[in-house]
Amino acid sequence: MDQVRDTAEVVDLLGDWASARGPMYLRLAGALRRAVREGELHSDERLPSERRLAAALGVSRGTVVAAYDELRGPGLLESRRGSGTRIGRRQSAPPAGGHGRVPGGRASAIFQRLLDAPGEVISLAYAVEPAVPKLTDALLDLVRDDVPALLADVGYHPRGLAGLRDAIATHFGELGLPTRRDQVVVTTGAHQAIGLAAQMYVRKGSTVVVESPSWPGCIDVFRAAGARLVTVPLDEHGPRTDLLAQALAERQPSLLYVMPTYQNPTGTLMSTHRRRRIAELAAHHQVPVLEDNAYTTLAARTGAGRSPLPIAAFAKTGAEILTVGSLAKSVWAGLRIGWVRAPAEIAERLARHKALADLGSPILDQALAARLLPRLTELTAARNQSMRRRLGHLERLLREHQPTWRWRTPDGGSALWIELAGTDAAVFAQIALRHGVEVVPGAAMDPSGAHDTHIRLPFTFPEDTLTELVHRLRGAWTDLQRHGPADTSPLSAIV
Repeated sequence: MDQVRDTAEVVDLLGDWASARGPMYLRLAGALRRAVREGELHSDERLPSERRLAAALGVSRGTVVAAYDELRGPGLLESRRGSGTRIGRRQSAPPAGGHGRVPGGRASAIFQRLLDAPGEVISLAYAVEPAVPKLTDALLDLVRDDVPALLADVGYHPRGLAGLRDAIATHFGELGLPTRRDQVVVTTGAHQAIGLAAQMYVRKGSTVVVESPSWPGCIDVFRAAGARLVTVPLDEHGPRTDLLAQALAERQPSLLYVMPTYQNPTGTLMSTHRRRRIAELAAHHQVPVLEDNAYTTLAARTGAGRSPLPIAAFAKTGAEILTVGSLAKSVWAGLRIGWVRAPAEIAERLARHKALADLGSPILDQALAARLLPRLTELTAARNQSMRRRLGHLERLLREHQPTWRWRTPDGGSALWIELAGTDAAVFAQIALRHGVEVVPGAAMDPSGAHDTHIRLPFTFPEDTLTELVHRLRGAWTDLQRHGPADTSPLSAIV
């Protein structure tokens, strides 16, 4: 095996290595040992050079040299003249599924955090909040009024409960997009909706056009389906349609994936003109569109008013535009109910994929969602006010303590998209981890490499946590500016 394992992949596999206790080189050695024993690094696989890995981790070269030396003794690593450092040939393979890590691409480290206890680390890997306060009352009302009848139900509804599909259709109608029940499929969250759409449209070697940047979980879904990704950059109104038109004409993609309303991670609200133009381009090039509106209710700007119509409202006859929604961000992440609105024949195909996936989403969750959806504006009003206060608090802290960082106040969503003044965010993420903050670098959200200097900074935390977060980030930034990303001088000490 002559190819060197990608440095960024190795860094991802190390996880929270720097937040452990003990000398730095032993922490690194321990993380490498775990990756080998759990089968994430394979026998005879060549590791990055000490200098390259040190630069990526933001540590001295001596730290990596000492960590590699620590693992050579028991035979976990081997060094051969002219071929660098490799995983030992006699490592036993772990049992199937036994390595304990989430498989996948750049998003796997983010999803792994959902399984791991957060400990003392402030994780920026996900932006979630507790349930809206009135969810408890809705749940109690459901138990009192509807549970006996629901328990007598067969329980399998691949398309979704009729009552919830009616509520979703009404919800779209109120948004200005007339919808029938047969155009709606209920899913287990927006993420499943995207996965089912990928099953329908994407094959190995297919091209999928995505925004740059975008959400890494979706990027990994398309890659897992075998897609080649083509990115189109954003401006303050959404994807640049001149470059989108070029990509659609030249690449003939199987799917276009966009987030029109409070795009993740930038918080951009796509303009009405841009939505209409995307619908026109998709119709002209006969490209299906998957519009993900999971963040629709999270308006960050006071007085932002009603959001523009979904892209599907501008669809031409025969166009395939699938509109995804969810209650996870607006009501509670634990209520795993999402939906897709599509032309009836497309919804029927999607329902068949849904039936194969799980026979239908949990029926009690769907019944609860049917109660909540008509009250969505009321339920999210207080949350939006709180989000705006925390956004203002975070921006004030950053202006005071990180004046060289740059960002645009988002139209909505739950995070700032920050540029780190020409600094590799992956290196900064390693230093931040040693200060107790798990940062998601921009490379995880843009496969083109155009946003390697960015990080996503959620403002979903309480204000005291945001204050502590900025304090820790300032410490990490000071270390980076004072000492640089790595010491590349000859080895003189073990640190």
